[in-house]
Amino acid sequence: MVQNETTTLWGNVVDILSRTIYGAEVTIEGGRISRIRRTGKKETSYLLPGFIDAHIHIESSMSTPAAFAQTAVQHGTIGVVTDPHEMANVLGVAGIDYMIDNIKDLPFYAWTGLPSCVPSTGLEGTATVIDAAQTARLLKRDDIHFLSEVMNFPCVIQRGPEMMKKIQAAKDAGKSIDGHAPLMTSKDLKAYIAAGISTDHEAISIEDGREKCAAGLHILIREGSAAKNFHALHPLLKEYPEQIMFCTDDIHPSDLLKGHINLSVKRALALGYDLYDVLRAASYNPARHYHIPVGFLREGDSADFVQVNNLEDMRIEATYIKGVCVYDGKDTCDFPEVTATPNIINNFHALPVSPADLAVKAETSRIRVITYQEGELITGEEIHEASVCGGFVQSDTSRDIVKLVIVNRYCPAPPSVAFIKGTGIKHGAVAQSIMHDNHNLIAVGVNDEDIAEALNAVIKAKGGIAVSSPHKETCLFSLPVAGLISPLPVRCIAEKYEQLEREIKALGTPLSSLQMTLSFMGLIVIPSLKLSDKGLFDTNAFSFTNLFV
Repeated sequence: MVQNETTTLWGNVVDILSRTIYGAEVTIEGGRISRIRRTGKKETSYLLPGFIDAHIHIESSMSTPAAFAQTAVQHGTIGVVTDPHEMANVLGVAGIDYMIDNIKDLPFYAWTGLPSCVPSTGLEGTATVIDAAQTARLLKRDDIHFLSEVMNFPCVIQRGPEMMKKIQAAKDAGKSIDGHAPLMTSKDLKAYIAAGISTDHEAISIEDGREKCAAGLHILIREGSAAKNFHALHPLLKEYPEQIMFCTDDIHPSDLLKGHINLSVKRALALGYDLYDVLRAASYNPARHYHIPVGFLREGDSADFVQVNNLEDMRIEATYIKGVCVYDGKDTCDFPEVTATPNIINNFHALPVSPADLAVKAETSRIRVITYQEGELITGEEIHEASVCGGFVQSDTSRDIVKLVIVNRYCPAPPSVAFIKGTGIKHGAVAQSIMHDNHNLIAVGVNDEDIAEALNAVIKAKGGIAVSSPHKETCLFSLPVAGLISPLPVRCIAEKYEQLEREIKALGTPLSSLQMTLSFMGLIVIPSLKLSDKGLFDTNAFSFTNLFV
């Protein structure tokens, strides 16, 4: 079906605005619902608003926006509120334009924001800067709809002039401002909200979520590939239904093939939450907050909806966007064939490293160690006796303490080295060019030789993920677009990624995704101890700290 055709279908319309369900004949003309005629009987399927992911970095799927959308519509997703923060930190405005241009002509609502923190803090080696003056100019664009998550929260709380100018520019442009407030509470939370922040997707406990909702924030219940907060936060659906949305934040290709926002919808309904509250969290609430012009199954609305078999299984039988049937239950339609040769853009200047570059000379007998727990982005800090051999600190797999390395990808610089507990690896190394938010190179490994080999494989490819281990050939998954994205279809990306995950699992890690975990170990805006290319960083004090105690 094309947009100018007229089509008629039958189903039980789920009207989430009037909170009613009724059998109807629905006529679509020119991309809009021209008529809804009640049939007075129960039909065989249900029509309900299409789902919207209220916060996602599409780059985390390792696919282009077009390839992502082609897969997402199969799960009833009609749009995303997307933050091209990763591409912007690698390529600046050119990265943002790449993400917008790649999908702008497709039947899909890709509601793009302007990253507020490029670089995220100014305390890391990066290549691009989007300052307040440029922010003000970019926010005037019609294809940029909001100011993306303001993650440099200390600058907001302390009313740093540059950040406050960016926030004011969003206010002047009449565009909303997304938040990022991990573990924020009390006076700091009030000061953060008072600056103009309206959302948060970093709540990890029900107490955290309740305090933020009570303070007026819209809470995005995140259920992604690394951070999973649905279990902790779902009571908010009943307590603050008008302020809740669903999001994934970061979702890997294998997980995207299995489902998207529809999985949170099904999970909430299985727990007994009100149908209309759940569907509003998945559609109306984000559309209203971000002013996305999607339809809600009313005469005159844009024909944006999904057809499902029933309200329990929620099997997607069709997805309509702007009057186009983009998924018919078997195949996607009106999407161009995804090829392996799109426009390739990148920013990669790292030089090869040697094992000697990774050696850490022992200064004292005790070291700070980053601690990680499965399912959380927040890390801890522990003090441990260093394992020293020949005057150099080594990994100690008996205590699950291994080496963590970051290499600046934008210019030649010495590697930054620390130690991490919680990965569970017994041998070998993993390296990648995916590291939020600056996307320098990050690696974890047991010995310097394997770490250097994995890093050099990524450096030679100018981006990707590599696994090295003794007596095996290094496994590499190339990501030529900015070192973040593959030009392949999502299914092909997932197959390659799953092969890579098997290689990573063979290193001994019990984590569900060491690769995803690794991508957050350099994110210095999330507490508490992280590593940047300039050294260990204490996020609570928002300052660098020494490896040795």
